Amino acid sequence: MRKMQLTLATLLTLSFALVACSGNGGGGTKPAADPTTKPTDSASTKTPEEDIKSKKVSISIYYPTPDRVEDRALEDDKIRRFNEVYPNVEIIKSDWQYNPNEIGIKMGANEAPTLFNTYASEGKFLAEKGWAADITELFNNYPFKDQMNPVLQDLFTVNGKVYGIAQRGYPTGVAVNKKMLEAKGVTLPGFDWTWDDMLNAAKAVSDPAAGISGIAPMGKGNEAGWNWTNFLFTAGGDIQTAQDGKITAIFNSDAGVKALEYYNKLKWEADAIPQDWALGWADAVGAFAQGRTAMVIAGPDGPVDQGLNQGGMAPEDILVYPIPAYEKGGKHYGVLGGDYLVINPNASKDEQEIAFYYATFDYFSDKGLESLEKNIQERKTDNKYYVPAVLQYFKTDSEYGQKVNDLFNKYDNVYQYGQETLGLIDGKPESPYNTQDYYAQMTNVIQEVFSKQGVDMKAQLDLTAKYVQEKYYDTIQQ
Repeated sequence: MRKMQLTLATLLTLSFALVACSGNGGGGTKPAADPTTKPTDSASTKTPEEDIKSKKVSISIYYPTPDRVEDRALEDDKIRRFNEVYPNVEIIKSDWQYNPNEIGIKMGANEAPTLFNTYASEGKFLAEKGWAADITELFNNYPFKDQMNPVLQDLFTVNGKVYGIAQRGYPTGVAVNKKMLEAKGVTLPGFDWTWDDMLNAAKAVSDPAAGISGIAPMGKGNEAGWNWTNFLFTAGGDIQTAQDGKITAIFNSDAGVKALEYYNKLKWEADAIPQDWALGWADAVGAFAQGRTAMVIAGPDGPVDQGLNQGGMAPEDILVYPIPAYEKGGKHYGVLGGDYLVINPNASKDEQEIAFYYATFDYFSDKGLESLEKNIQERKTDNKYYVPAVLQYFKTDSEYGQKVNDLFNKYDNVYQYGQETLGLIDGKPESPYNTQDYYAQMTNVIQEVFSKQGVDMKAQLDLTAKYVQEKYYDTIQQ
C-alpha cells in the first residue's frame, strides 16, 4: 500500500492528469522523447536518433474510441507533430481496446498493436505471459526516468525490469450529485465519511418509484468485483497473500463478509441501488450523468467528465469523495488504478524503439502543453470542461508539475478536485496475480446477493475463494 502524500501545493498538480494516450506534453525545446545522447569525438558516428530516422518504420498505436472526440483531436495533433520530427515513421491508428480475454488471441495471431493501452492490474500478468516487451534499456536511457511518478510507474516494474509506461492514475473515489441530495433535504456527509454515512445518504435520496437510486454500485462485468474491492480494503481485508512462494486467496475473511453484508444492506435494507442493478461501468456512470443516481464509485475523472459534458451539470453540482471508511477514523482506501502503455514484444527492435519515443513524445515538454491548452480553449468555446485524472505520470514536486499547475489555473473550465478529498484519499494497489479473474468471480457473488435475499455470504465467499485458489493461484510458481 502506498499512502498518497498530498500537500496543498501538490494536490492541484495531482489533480491535473493529461488524457490517457492523448499526448499532453511537447515543448519549445527538443521533444523529450528524442533520445538524449552525448557528443562523440567522431563526426561520422551516428547517434541512435539519427540512425532510427534513417529507417522506414511503421507502428500501430492505441487510438481513443470514437466517442472521445476531444481526445482524438489531441492524438491527431500529437501524430502530426511526431511526424514532423520523425517523417520516416508511419503511424497506424488501431481501434483495438485492451481486453484481458482477447490479448492472448491477439498476440497469438500477431494482431496486437505495436503500442497498446492497458490498466494497472495487468503489469505482472502481461510480463509473465510474455505479452509485454521488456523496455528496461529504453526506460533507463530515458532522460526523465527519475522524474516519473513512482506511485504509478513502479506498478509496471516486475522483478527489476520495466514493462510499461505510466500515463495517469487514480485512487477510486465516489462522485456525488450535490443537487440531488439537497433537493431531498439530505445533509451532505463530511468528506471524512463512513460506510454508515454513505448508506444513510443513499437511502434518503433514493426514490425507486421514480427510478432514482441513491447509489449505483456496478453489478456486471469485472467492474462489479472491482467496485466491491474498495469496501474489502476499507474493512481491513485484502485479495491475496504471497508467502513462501505460495499465493493464497484471503478475500473470504471477516473483512470480506463485512463488505458483502454492506452490499446486502444497500440492496435489501436501504433499497438504495437501481432496480435494474446489472450495470457495467458505462451504465453506472451514464446513470450518474443523467441524474438517475446520486452516487457512483469510479476513478473520479470519468463520472465528473460525463456529468459536466454530457449531463449538463455545473462544477459546483459535483463533489468527489474518497471511498468511505469502515468506521470513523478508518482509512479511505480506494483501489489504485491507472492507464498504461505497453509495447508489443513481437515488434522489431526498431519498432519498439519508435513506439517508446511515441509514447513519451510529449512527456515533460512544452509543445504538448501548448496543444493541450489549445484543446482546453476549444472546449471553452464549446462550453465544455476539461476534467483531469487525480494522478499524473510525473512526480508531484517536479518543475514540470508546476507548469501543469500554472496552465490549469488559467482556465475556469478545468474541474478542480476538493482539497479535503485529496487530503484523505488513499490508494491501495491491486494484487499482482489474476486480478481480473478474481474480479470476474466476485461479480458472480455480488449478483447473487443483489438478486436474492438471505444469501449465505460467508459460504459464497468461501466457495469463490476455493475456486480462485484452485483455478488460478495454485498454478502460480514464484
